[in-house]
Amino acid sequence: MTGAGLIPEGAQLERVATGARWAEGPVWLPERRAVRFSDIHNNRILEYLVDTGLLEEYNRNAEYTNGRTLDRDGVVIECSHGLRAVCRDTGTDVEVLVDSWHGHSLNSPNDVVVKSDGTIWFTDPTYGISRPEEGHVGSPEYGDAFVFRVDPSTGDLSAVVTDVVMPNGLAFSPDESILYVADSSAATPDRAAKPLEGAGHSIHAYDIVGGRRAKNGREFAEISPGIPDGLRVDTNGNVWTSSADSVQIFTPDAAQIGSIPVPETVANLCFGESGRLFITATTSLYSIQTNARPA
Repeated sequence: MTGAGLIPEGAQLERVATGARWAEGPVWLPERRAVRFSDIHNNRILEYLVDTGLLEEYNRNAEYTNGRTLDRDGVVIECSHGLRAVCRDTGTDVEVLVDSWHGHSLNSPNDVVVKSDGTIWFTDPTYGISRPEEGHVGSPEYGDAFVFRVDPSTGDLSAVVTDVVMPNGLAFSPDESILYVADSSAATPDRAAKPLEGAGHSIHAYDIVGGRRAKNGREFAEISPGIPDGLRVDTNGNVWTSSADSVQIFTPDAAQIGSIPVPETVANLCFGESGRLFITATTSLYSIQTNARPA
């Protein structure tokens, strides 16, 4: 385990919960002191309660939800493979925010971030319509897989990244001047090539212009082994990303400075309080103390 001072000496990875088939989409809920995450293949949402160590089922028949985050009011924004939508979960109901673009259904929104201006940015690969265990089999109606930006105050939806083959995880740099997008197309080799395909297992970076346009796309880092899926950025601009066997850590200049080996295939990650990192990996939720703080 390495981390250039980001991992405290003696810190150990712990498996804090298990029993999922494919654990994904973790988010820290500060008011509940809990990590909410998806068990996609079992079509349910789970919550790990830090204070008691209990794992509870938050929702079943959850329409194959995947990535989630909190909006500026602390409400959960989540991606639904089954509904082909981005939704707001208030705790009492689930409201669809967006499920179509130019009259065509979205594919299966996968991961999501909320910018400081309240706009919601999300990836829309095809996993939920191409894999029966992750959603409902269907067709990609607009014929591609994009990163979108939606303004919840107006409902305006725009495609902001169109040159990543299979966009998956995403995150902003601390000052929101750069958007990082994971390409997991190596897991779907039947996809047609695009200019920034690379090896199909890279993180790409985009300059954000005017707060709403992604420009100057380039490969940030190639992830091996496996593919990048979920990712997070800390207050120093370091990028923390999933890979097949670990969480890998990169500086803003794309130098790898650390890794946290995990005994199962890593899907996603999130920071909790006081620098504790939570990692969803195949059947389980893992945790380790870090010296980092989420951007």
